[in-house]
Amino acid sequence: MFNKTIVTALRVMLLLCISLSGAFCVAAPTAAEQVPLAVEAAARNHVQRWADSSGLVEPKFELNVVRGSRPLAACRQAVTVDAVDTRLPSRMRFAAVCAGADGWRYEFVVRAQISARIAVVASDVPSGKVLTDEDVLLERHDISGIADSVSDPQDVVGMSGKRALRSGEVLRATLLTAPTVVKRGDAVRIVARREQIEVSMAGEALDSGARGTLVRVRNANGTVIRARVTGAATVEPVDMPVSTNSPTP
Repeated sequence: MFNKTIVTALRVMLLLCISLSGAFCVAAPTAAEQVPLAVEAAARNHVQRWADSSGLVEPKFELNVVRGSRPLAACRQAVTVDAVDTRLPSRMRFAAVCAGADGWRYEFVVRAQISARIAVVASDVPSGKVLTDEDVLLERHDISGIADSVSDPQDVVGMSGKRALRSGEVLRATLLTAPTVVKRGDAVRIVARREQIEVSMAGEALDSGARGTLVRVRNANGTVIRARVTGAATVEPVDMPVSTNSPTP
């Protein structure tokens, strides 16, 4: 364990010493025992920013800085820490660099164990069944090796599994697909909304589509428009607003 006084002082210096390139740095001179602390602080900052941008629910993480066999040395200059490879939180690489003629460069592996409350299957769901609120729960799981976990259950409600889903299974984006809710030839309702006004008219889908996709629709006047699928047999116009004089079915 590192001395708590050193850790506290280093954290203060890290807050005051961030280079223009975004790399962490430690004010000169830098003792050898401060180098892995700087690497840990840089990795922690990266993981925290990643967790925030990913919208994780109640994230928790632990970091382990793995030293190489090469002995660490002090640096007369400020030491900067750059991210080398952060694609996998479970195995990231950071480089600590001491500038100057007698400088050095050390690479460290940092392993992050990250957990968060993510969406899981509440009960067995057959392949193709559309997920409802009752099918999804939030549970804490280790997501260090999961790149496409889902934090908001509403992101998967209305989707269906590409295969049967087991109770307790972590829901991943790659396991799900948006079901086709409008099929070619279906009678659809075209709904246009503006502020507090809603106007609708009948139409016929000329393409099949899932929620959120664009399809061609022939409206009651015979005009073909582009529309976005908003639900079962319901679309909203994209490039041609529905006139307030349009008939309402």
